[in-house]
Amino acid sequence: MMTDPLGDMLTRIRNGQLAKKASVTAPASRLRANVLEVLKREGYIRGYSQVEARAGVNELAIELKYHEGQAVIREISRVSKPGRRVYSRIKDLPKVSNGLGISILSTPRGVMSDAEARAANVGGEVLCQVF
Repeated sequence: MMTDPLGDMLTRIRNGQLAKKASVTAPASRLRANVLEVLKREGYIRGYSQVEARAGVNELAIELKYHEGQAVIREISRVSKPGRRVYSRIKDLPKVSNGLGISILSTPRGVMSDAEARAANVGGEVLCQVF
């Protein structure tokens, strides 16, 4: 049994980039797909697709992105963990690496980046930070 499915996916991305893999797979869920959609919109991954691994079991195939041989994602870390949830108002949300990185939030309006949350003026649970 996995206690932190989102943390597992982030670790798979981190390990895949350290090994210079073109793509990695992770078990599919709606939250993971929403986080990947934000990463794709912000330009941190090439894309993702949902594939059927076997009958009734879906996986997400994540295409990693590199620029001049270096991974685009330099650092990806989980902020809100199962043992300690981290919530933030939009005015209290810190900038990641002086605005060069992003925070991904789970808000009442869905999963979005910190810039989108500031534009929508809505806070929520800080899922992870990417730089």
